[in-house]
Amino acid sequence: MKRLRAVIGAAALAVVGAGGVLVTASAADVMVYKSPTCGCCSAWVDHLKANGFKVAVKDVDDLNAIKQSHGISRELASCHTATVDGYVIEGHVPASDIQRLLAERPKVAGLAVPGMPMGSPGMEGPTKERYDVVSFDKNGRKEVFSRH
Repeated sequence: MKRLRAVIGAAALAVVGAGGVLVTASAADVMVYKSPTCGCCSAWVDHLKANGFKVAVKDVDDLNAIKQSHGISRELASCHTATVDGYVIEGHVPASDIQRLLAERPKVAGLAVPGMPMGSPGMEGPTKERYDVVSFDKNGRKEVFSRH
């Protein structure tokens, strides 16, 4: 058991990128679908890149179709939808939560930050709201993944 922990620890150290940011191989590619005119979506993309993710962006005119195809309910919806390694990421989810999702690999469809809470990544400003990151599955079950 000690040897297994040592191997896991060494593997974790091997994937630490510049600046101590944990980036797994599966975290390398995030596909973001957003409106071509949304500034906060672009700021969230910058947040992901600053945290070691490789990000591709597709500007789309009909985000509702993207959300529906990925099982995002109105209750979970925000201004952009992304995919990474088989998971759906809805809204202003912090990079640290995406990294945790990819490390732990829970049996969920993805994570969401419903709405657009002030103070979430990409929504920085003079005020900061408390908000939850919610995990959701394909059956509609939701639970709090983290609180910020």
